[in-house]
Amino acid sequence: MDQELRDSLSKELLELVAADEDLSKLALSPEMADLLVHHLDLVIEKNRVMNITRITSEHEALVLHIIDSILLIAHDPRLLDPGSKLMDVGTGAGYPGIPLSVVSGCEAMLVDSVGKKVAAAQRFVDDLGLAAQITCLHARVEEVPVICPSRFDVVVARAVAQTNVLIEYAAPCLRKNGTLLVGKGNPSEDELHAALAAARICGLKESGRFEYELPQGLGHRTILCYRKAGSPRIKLPRQIGMAKRTPLGI
Repeated sequence: MDQELRDSLSKELLELVAADEDLSKLALSPEMADLLVHHLDLVIEKNRVMNITRITSEHEALVLHIIDSILLIAHDPRLLDPGSKLMDVGTGAGYPGIPLSVVSGCEAMLVDSVGKKVAAAQRFVDDLGLAAQITCLHARVEEVPVICPSRFDVVVARAVAQTNVLIEYAAPCLRKNGTLLVGKGNPSEDELHAALAAARICGLKESGRFEYELPQGLGHRTILCYRKAGSPRIKLPRQIGMAKRTPLGI
């Protein structure tokens, strides 16, 4: 990606954010936009040798990676600030964790079970000069509560698993009153009911549901929010793989 295209994409990103009533609350600066486009450039370049994203159009990726990531906190930017700790479950190419850390200044841990993806994300973090605030961890999410004794203010996930499974993953990683943010397309009523049941078992409560249309007609997003309100009724985390094999709430 040449510099002219990067500058054009940065300008486009700023315009898309400014034009949206909710996204505009994030106060995205030109410097942040440049950093997010730089990340996108690194991802697209890496995708030439490793399948890390299915999106190859820079303009679509601007929406489906960057906008879609920061949309998770558009309803309440106060969820993250420089003193917050964020965990990104199934980070892949660093989305949504890297954009959320850039726009909020928070500390972030990017977690993925695929070693090659974690290595790529670490390279992105290093190249972006963000190693002081973002760490990358190669692990199954069930291992995180043991590996990382501190708990997180916010856990985020996009397109990783069913919501009830994500609730089980997040519960032992969240501090009291911490928030799980899940980005979905159009979740079914069955998925939503299972999520509520799993939340009750895991000590979480639904704290919000927000609906958005992505720019350029690129789809619908539902942001599901759950707050850690109490202790789980069962011992968490369960053994690795059980959350998917025998999901809660069904």
